[in-house]
Amino acid sequence: MTDLDCMAAWKMKSTALLVAATLCGGLSSTGARAADANWPQFRGPGARGVTTNMSVPESWSASENVAWKAEIPGRGWSSPIVWGDRVFLTTAVDSETPEPPKKGLYLGGERPNAPRPEHEWKVVCLDLSSGKVQWEHVVHRGPPAGPIHLKNSYASETPVTDGERVYVSVSNVGVFCLDFAGHEVWSKPLEPHKTRSGWGTAASPVLHGDRLYLVSDNEEQSYLLALDKRTGKEAWRVDREEKSNWSTPYVWENEQRSEIVTAGSGKVRAYDLEGKLLWWLKGMSSITISTPYADRGLLYVTSGFIVDRSRPVYAIRPGGSGDISLQPGQTNNASIAWCQPVAAPYNPTTLVYEGRLYVLYDFGLLSAFNARTGELLYDRQKLPAGMHFTASPWAANGQIFCLNEDGVTFVVRAGDQFELLRTNKLAEDDMCLATPALAGDRLLIRSAARVYCIAKKP
Repeated sequence: MTDLDCMAAWKMKSTALLVAATLCGGLSSTGARAADANWPQFRGPGARGVTTNMSVPESWSASENVAWKAEIPGRGWSSPIVWGDRVFLTTAVDSETPEPPKKGLYLGGERPNAPRPEHEWKVVCLDLSSGKVQWEHVVHRGPPAGPIHLKNSYASETPVTDGERVYVSVSNVGVFCLDFAGHEVWSKPLEPHKTRSGWGTAASPVLHGDRLYLVSDNEEQSYLLALDKRTGKEAWRVDREEKSNWSTPYVWENEQRSEIVTAGSGKVRAYDLEGKLLWWLKGMSSITISTPYADRGLLYVTSGFIVDRSRPVYAIRPGGSGDISLQPGQTNNASIAWCQPVAAPYNPTTLVYEGRLYVLYDFGLLSAFNARTGELLYDRQKLPAGMHFTASPWAANGQIFCLNEDGVTFVVRAGDQFELLRTNKLAEDDMCLATPALAGDRLLIRSAARVYCIAKKP
């Protein structure tokens, strides 16, 4: 067979595969209907930050491989979510000129007497193909119930969708359910509570079955809440002996049961789907932000406030009961596969990819561990000029992507050795704290001013 014959055969096979995928609803002109096209919650399916789509872009700039960019009014550090050809995000629009957002790590950041003018909290729906606004809906209008950290926003909770409706939690205001046309289906007010040092809220809601779950860890009365997703009616509420945390809950569907995992500074707790406490562990740091997630039968939980001595990464086996805490000097037990006691990051959530656990630290350092054993592979390798990371890393095509607050993404080869491949930089005014979303062959990066849709150009 000649080279031309081989090329012809390859084209015929590729065409056949394309037609078959299209007939099955597997592809569209935007590439947004691939099997992993939907990104329905914070960090996507399973809260893991991983895509298997081989066409996700690996390099970009403020102009290179930019399919579109959309200016977004107001401020919000919530991540975009995607379903089909729709992109949903939230924003809080200040009626006055707000103070510019701050970069860097602030151990204080409280502003108890900062002005709180009227805001509009909006849900915005964009077309994934073009970036055009399909609709906007104001879910609440009024002054904020309390102050926020100077790096926080009043729209930091990422929405979640089941493909029919979008569920939005607005800090210290309420929960709102919209259909895909932008009409409000139901709403439920939430009582405002004070947070540590007036830093505000950030934990996102999660869906499982017919219920929507929310955690509110605050300084007055913390709780885990379950709502009927169809009506907004309260199914149950469990009080929690916790103070302020900012970790999104995770529904862990393991080989034995389904459980709601909540990371807190006092304890990590797991509940059954009716709110009954299953197990708990102590030994976290004094502030918990990262989101739990699971991979290949192990649950990963971290807490890493930078000034604490205890900054643990836990890998937990399913089936625990009661107190599974480690005793002094232990790094594993019957329920905990391994623990690295001082390895956790502060703001970013860790990433498990191809058998390795990657830790992106706020000051621009990257470590890698064996995800099954906890063995250190490489330790705190410096990302050049990469200070200040808040967004969580993501993985695609055998590479790890780390976005800093200056809009620069450092691309590292996945593996046992640290190898920096490239850096991708956005515009000078693109401050980035939100974790990006991946939709089929597209990457969505939200900055302080706009949303970029990154896609490989033919």
